Amino acid sequence: MAELEGLEFGKSDFVLLDEVTMEQFMDNLKLRFEKGRIYTFIGEVVVSVNPYKHLDIYGKEVIEDYRGRELYENPPHLFAVADAAYKAMKRRAKDTCIVISGESGAGKTEASKYIMQYIAAITNPNQRAEVESVKNVLLKSNCVLEAFGNAKTNRNDNSSRFGKYMDINFNFNGDPTGGHINNYLLEKVRPSRLFLSFPFFLSLCHSKSSSQASNNDSLCHKAVMAALKVIGFTTEEISSIYKILSTILHLGNLQFTSDGEHVVLVGEDTVKHISELTSTEPENTRKALLYRTVATGGGEVIEKGHNEQEASYGRDAFAKALYERLFAWIVGRINSVIEVKDYNPALHGKNTVIGVLDIYGFEIFDNNSFEQFCINYCNEKLQQLFIELILRQEQDEYQREGITWQHIEYFNNQIIVDLVEQPHKGIISILDEACLTAGKVTDTVCLDSMNKKLGQHPHYTSRKLCPGDKTMEFNRDFLFYSPGFLDKNKDPLFQDFKRLMYNSSDHVLKEMWPDGKMSITEVTKRPLTAATLFKNSIIALVDKLACKEPYYVRCIKPNEVKSSMLFDDGRCQHQVAYLGLLENVRVRRAGFAYRQPYARFLQRYKMTCEYTWPNHLMSTDQEAVEAIVNQHGFEDDVAYGHTKLFVRTPRTLFTLEQERAALIPILVLFLQKVWRGALARMRCRKIRAIYTIMAHYKCYKVKAHFWEVERRFANVRNMADYGKSVEWPTPPAALMQFHRITQHLHRRWWARQLIKNIPPSDMAEVRAKVAALSALSGERVDWGYSRAWERDYLAKDSPLMSTNFVRITKELKNKDQYSQVLFSCSVRMLNWFNNTKDRALLITDKHIYRLEPKKHFKVQKRISLDTVVGVSVTSGSDQMVALHTASQDDILVHLQRGQLNPNQDRVGELHFFWAARGEKCLVTFISVALYVIQIASTQFQRDKQGSSRISTMETVLLLSSSKRQKCHYLAQVSLDQ
Repeated sequence: MAELEGLEFGKSDFVLLDEVTMEQFMDNLKLRFEKGRIYTFIGEVVVSVNPYKHLDIYGKEVIEDYRGRELYENPPHLFAVADAAYKAMKRRAKDTCIVISGESGAGKTEASKYIMQYIAAITNPNQRAEVESVKNVLLKSNCVLEAFGNAKTNRNDNSSRFGKYMDINFNFNGDPTGGHINNYLLEKVRPSRLFLSFPFFLSLCHSKSSSQASNNDSLCHKAVMAALKVIGFTTEEISSIYKILSTILHLGNLQFTSDGEHVVLVGEDTVKHISELTSTEPENTRKALLYRTVATGGGEVIEKGHNEQEASYGRDAFAKALYERLFAWIVGRINSVIEVKDYNPALHGKNTVIGVLDIYGFEIFDNNSFEQFCINYCNEKLQQLFIELILRQEQDEYQREGITWQHIEYFNNQIIVDLVEQPHKGIISILDEACLTAGKVTDTVCLDSMNKKLGQHPHYTSRKLCPGDKTMEFNRDFLFYSPGFLDKNKDPLFQDFKRLMYNSSDHVLKEMWPDGKMSITEVTKRPLTAATLFKNSIIALVDKLACKEPYYVRCIKPNEVKSSMLFDDGRCQHQVAYLGLLENVRVRRAGFAYRQPYARFLQRYKMTCEYTWPNHLMSTDQEAVEAIVNQHGFEDDVAYGHTKLFVRTPRTLFTLEQERAALIPILVLFLQKVWRGALARMRCRKIRAIYTIMAHYKCYKVKAHFWEVERRFANVRNMADYGKSVEWPTPPAALMQFHRITQHLHRRWWARQLIKNIPPSDMAEVRAKVAALSALSGERVDWGYSRAWERDYLAKDSPLMSTNFVRITKELKNKDQYSQVLFSCSVRMLNWFNNTKDRALLITDKHIYRLEPKKHFKVQKRISLDTVVGVSVTSGSDQMVALHTASQDDILVHLQRGQLNPNQDRVGELHFFWAARGEKCLVTFISVALYVIQIASTQFQRDKQGSSRISTMETVLLLSSSKRQKCHYLAQVSLDQ
C-alpha cells in the first residue's frame, strides 16, 4: 500500500502533506529523490523526477504487483497510472489518455516507453498471434521514432525534437488491435549535427566517414534495423532511407564559390554522389543547387542564378526538407501497419482508445529560436488544458453540484495562450502578416509591428518597451526570443528541389514529394506558414485530449548536469511552479478523489446492499445510493451533489470495489444457475415439442401406410393372382411386426382363395406338395411340384408289369396288412462295389420294399417304416435318394423318370410319403461341392453282362464317421440312361 511506505521516504502523496506550502512540497520531493523514490502522487497525478540512472523497478515482478490494483494499493509508480487508465478504459468503455509533460531532459520519453511496456505486458493473456504482432509493432515504433526524431543536446542525451501522440486502439476484451501516431513540429536545424539516426548510420559506414562510431551507436543501429524489419519495412525501403541519410551528409559537405559572375560548385564529385543516391540526373541536381526557375506574369519561364548566400541557404533548406519528409514518411509508413482496418463494432464490440502524449517540454536557452517559441507555446496550451480539466473544471463542478467548497486561487495561463494564438492580434498572426507582405520584410520590421500591437499586453516585453532589461537587445529580441523567425515561418524550399525529388526513379523518394508534380507555371494557393500549421495541429491535439479521460505524468528535471545525486532546489521549484503542482495539491486536498452520477454509481455497486439488489424500491436513485453508503458506514467520507455522489478518499472506493469483486463470482454463479435453468427449460420444451411432432408424424406415417396398403390392395379380389404380384409398401419401423402379420394374413387369404377353387379330389395331392415344399423349397430347383403326382407309377406302367405289380401288392397287403401304397417307382440300385441294378421301390404306410422286376416283383428286402430315420437328396436335378435306417442298413437308389416322361422329377413326390406320416424326419441336402472323389469310369465298366455303364465318372460323397448315426453315406452317380 502506498500509505504504508516508511516515514523515512517522506509522503508518497503530496495530498498528505501537513501544510500545503512550497517549502514542504520541495522538502518532500527532495527527500524522496535522495531516497531513490522518484515517483510521488498528487491524487491520480504522478510526479516523476528524472533519476539519471537505471532503477530496477520495471521488471515482470513489479508489473504483476501493479496489474489490476488500485492507485493507492502500491507505492507511486508509472505503472499505477498506466493501470488506472487501462482499467478506466476497459471497465467503463471510455477513451483515456496519459499526458506526459515537463522540461526537456525531465524523462518524458523514458516514461512513455515504460507506460507502453506495461500496457503491452498486461494485455493479450491468451497470446493471440495477431495481438502480439500489433504489440510488437507499437513497441518497436518507439525505437525507430527515437532514432529519427530524438537528438543529443547539451541538456539531454535523448531529447525529443518532435511531439508524438500515439492512440492505441483496444477491442472489447482489452487487447490492442492497432494504433495511430501523430507527430508535431520536427525541429528544423541542421540534421546531420543533431539527430541520433546519423551517429547510428555512421556506425555502419564509419570506414567511409571521418566519424568514429562508438560500440553503443553500433548496438543502437542494430536495434533500429531489427525494429524496422519487425514493423514491416522492406529491404528496398530501408535502402532508400540509407540513401537519404547519405544525401544529407553529402549536402553538408557541399561548398559554393563565386567566379565573379556566377556561383559554382566546389567539387563536382559530390554532386554526382548526390545524384546517384537520389536516383536523379546529375545535370538536373546541379541546376537545382545553382539556379531557381521562375515563371513571369506572362507565363514565361526563366532560370535565375543564385548568389553564394542564396545557394548555401537553398542547400540547407533542401537538407532540412529531406529529413523532415523522411521522418513524416516513416511515421506514415508505421501508421499504415498499425492502423485498425475494416473494424466492425457490431462484430468486434466498441473500439476504445488509450492515448499517450510524449511531447517536448519547456525550453529556455540564452538564445531561443522559432522552434523554442513553438515548443513553449505547445506546453502553454497543454498547461491550459491541465488547468481546464484538473483545476477550473473541478471547482466549477463543485459549484454546479452544490458541494461546499473553498475556492482555490491559481494562475490561469489562458492569457498567455491568447497572446500567441489570438486571431489578428496574436504573435502568430503578426508573423504570418509579415510573411505575406510584399517587399523586403526583416525581423526588425516584424518586431516593430509586435511592439505596436502587443505593447500594452502585460506578458509581452522587448528591449524597446523595457530599456532597462539588458538581457534583450534593441531591435532584435522579445520575450527572450532571438531573430530568424520570419525565415523559419516561411516555406524556404524552392520548387526546383521538389520537382527534382518527384522525378526521381526511386519510388520511395518520389512518394515523399507529391507536391513536386506541379508545373512551374501552375498557380496554387499560398501555403500556410509553419507557425499556423503548428498552431492548428496543437489545437486539434488539445481537442482530441479534451474528449478523453486524462491521466497526468508531470516530469521534473532535478539538475542541469545529468547527475543522479544533485537536486537543484531553485531549478526544481521553478518547474513545480509553472507546472501548477502546488495548486493541484490544494484542489485535491480540498476536493474529492472520485465522483460519479448516481445512476452509474448505483448500477456498479447496488449488489453490495440488500436494499438495492437487484432493484430498489426507493423514489430516486440518490436515496438508493445513500442506502449503499449508510450500510457501509461511509457517511462522513462522501458528499451528495445534485446529480453526482462525491467520494473524498480512495479508501472508500477501494472498499466498495473489494466487496463488489467478492460478490461478482457469486452473482455470476447465480446468473449461470438461472440461465442454465432457463436453457434446460427451453431444451425441455423443445424436446417435448420434438416428441409431439414425432408422435404426430409417426401417427401420420402409420395412417399413410394404412392408406397406401388400402390403395394398393383395394382391388385384389378381382385380380387373377389375388394380389400376389402387388408390391408391399415399406412400413415404418413401428409397424414392422404388424406388416409381417398382415403379409402372413394376406398369404393365408390368398392361399384360401386358390384352394377353394381346387376340387376335393385334388386336395390330397395339394397337401402332399405343401408338405414337400416345406422341406425342399429353396434347396432344389425342381422337385416336381408343377405336375400331377401319380405316386403309384408301377401300377400304371406297361400292362404286363402293372399286372404282376398289382398282384404282388395284393399279396403283400394281405400279408403285412398295410392300408395304402404311398409311392412306387422303378429305381436303379448302387451297391458298395459300384454295381448298378434295376429294381423297383414300393413304399407303403408300414414298410419299404425292394422288388426284383425281372422276377415278377419278388421282394428282395423288406424294411419297417418305423426304422427309417431320414432321407438324403442332392441339391442338383438328379434323382438320387438315400433312405437312412436305424440299423445303418441304408438304401441308395436312383429314381427312374419313366419312358413316357423322361424329364419327370420324382424326388418331391417320394419325400411326401415321409412328411405325410406327420413325423419329424431328417432331410439332408448334400452339395456336390462338399467333397469329391473322382474315379475313372474305366474301373466301373461292365462289359461282360452288357448292362448300362457309367459314361464318364462317378462322384462319391462320403460323410465323416461322426455323422454316420444320422446319414450313413450318400453317393451321387451321373448315369447314362
